[in-house]
Amino acid sequence: MNILRKSIIAGMTVLSLGSAAMATEAQEAPRERSYAATKFDPVKHAERIEQRQQKLHDALKLTANQEVAWKTYQAAIQLRQPAGRADRASFKDLNAPQRLEKRLEWSKARIAQQETRLEALKTFYAVLTPEQQKLFDQHSHDGKRGHHGRRG
Repeated sequence: MNILRKSIIAGMTVLSLGSAAMATEAQEAPRERSYAATKFDPVKHAERIEQRQQKLHDALKLTANQEVAWKTYQAAIQLRQPAGRADRASFKDLNAPQRLEKRLEWSKARIAQQETRLEALKTFYAVLTPEQQKLFDQHSHDGKRGHHGRRG
């Protein structure tokens, strides 16, 4: 009985020392990222997009004629803030049918923007050689992310 009691006391001591050491390590280790570090930064987002577009531009090795088409394509696909987003603050003051109408307006504007991008893409894609088209296809469908950075 005496041996059992000593074993239990020794085991409890070891467990308490181990948990105290782990708690100390947890307190000393800084958090990996704060909320502010994970917050969306439009400037950094724009920089990443520009770097990605530059990487694609370099990989395509465009000719002088294709360069004009590239610049036209880039101008057409630039991200734009939808016109309706400025009304976001007054959105809560609208009744349910008005809110739905506003959402529908935003959706129509988004579709119009996508149609413009599609036409620009088709025009640019037509001036590429088959090898360049293959590179462009690989770059535009890298499988890493979906729309607006959502993880896929």
